[in-house]
Amino acid sequence: MSAIARVLLGQGYRVTGSDRIASDLAAALVAEGAAVVVGHDAVNVAGAQAVLVTSAAAADHIEVQAAREAGIPVYKRSEIVGDLTRGKKVIAIAGTAGKTTTTAMIAHLLISLGRDPSYIVGGTLPMTGLNGRAGVGGEFVIEADEYDHMFLGLSPDVAVVTNLVWDHPDFFPTPQDMENSFVQFSERITPAGQLIVCGDDAGALRLARTFTERRGGRRVGIYGGDPQAAGSFDSRALIEDLRVIEGSPAFDYVPTGAARMTIRLSVPGRHNALNAAAALTAVRTALDDRLDMPRAAAALASFGGAGRRFEIMGERDGVIVVDDYAHHPLKIRAALEAARSRYPRHALWAVWQPHTFSRTQALWDDFIDCFSDADHVLVTPVYAARESPISGIDGAGMAEAIARRHPDARHVVSFDQASALLLREARSPAVIMILSAGDAPRIGWMFLGT
Repeated sequence: MSAIARVLLGQGYRVTGSDRIASDLAAALVAEGAAVVVGHDAVNVAGAQAVLVTSAAAADHIEVQAAREAGIPVYKRSEIVGDLTRGKKVIAIAGTAGKTTTTAMIAHLLISLGRDPSYIVGGTLPMTGLNGRAGVGGEFVIEADEYDHMFLGLSPDVAVVTNLVWDHPDFFPTPQDMENSFVQFSERITPAGQLIVCGDDAGALRLARTFTERRGGRRVGIYGGDPQAAGSFDSRALIEDLRVIEGSPAFDYVPTGAARMTIRLSVPGRHNALNAAAALTAVRTALDDRLDMPRAAAALASFGGAGRRFEIMGERDGVIVVDDYAHHPLKIRAALEAARSRYPRHALWAVWQPHTFSRTQALWDDFIDCFSDADHVLVTPVYAARESPISGIDGAGMAEAIARRHPDARHVVSFDQASALLLREARSPAVIMILSAGDAPRIGWMFLGT
């Protein structure tokens, strides 16, 4: 929501807003010209021409009710992103995992190339310190969120799908429901546009094949390490000779119609090699293959990651603390693989805060199996977000289930207990990975003493 507010400010709108608690994001918006209050009250919407609500706001929210009673239009994100992006070449990045980093990489590439794009990212962009901006360039890069069908408000010229694995069971009751939503998203690509998918992901490949059957002259591009998957589509960008240099991936990028190029990244993990290939392919497509590849490779080498994606919080007595937004088994597995790759001789502590009861219940078996790269696992209570508890679904039961297959998995009842345990047992050299889409990074700050 703060990224959308930034774009609206940049487009000349007067923006007000409210939130439950004060935050750095809110303070930054105030400094940029927005009016933000802490706490929700009907008076906050007085005088507004429109009210934009987060997907987390219930229909009976006091400000939503006040707006409707006053005849003020109330919009969800899906109902406004089309207007925000109109007149630009829209590059939309969707997928269960990797969309924030890939979106940030694409924005970083375009800025490095002097394009001044507009962008909305689900994390801060290191080179600007912002998660959104209204640029004067011709491109609009946007993270296309599937939740609440936000991405169905877009009509992208270039659409990237990093992967397609079931998530958000509170909104998509079955995997097929989620897949159907992605099919609808692909059908919104402009007639001359292109769908770009990861050839290493079965769900993304299914989407590409469905799109190919229906595309009516539109194109499909594929990226990744599987040359067989690429054979039946219009263009491909292969990843070859993937290796690790000083803890970060390097690979040869081999696209259709262009020379092989060696790419070296600063962010760790094989998943980031795939994200980088997606970003390069999307920018090449958006710029009609007029991409200065050596300059793009240098830009990717300077990319420092997106906020809360393998973000180093600090170090204490030889123990490094990393914050990662991972809250799905696919994301947790990738984050831990990246940590093991970057710090192969460190003890690896995974501190996981399950996010929502419905996801924990629906993906229970997948969560049990995603911690193999960690030496130690601590499971906190479930972060409820917008949900009520589900009987039998809790952090203690989750930790017990993981412990049946893992040598050290324990439940911690509070952040205080977690930080005390880490201070007592985590010894150099070690890495603590805080895996959370909630407030568990507080454990990291408590451990660091800040």
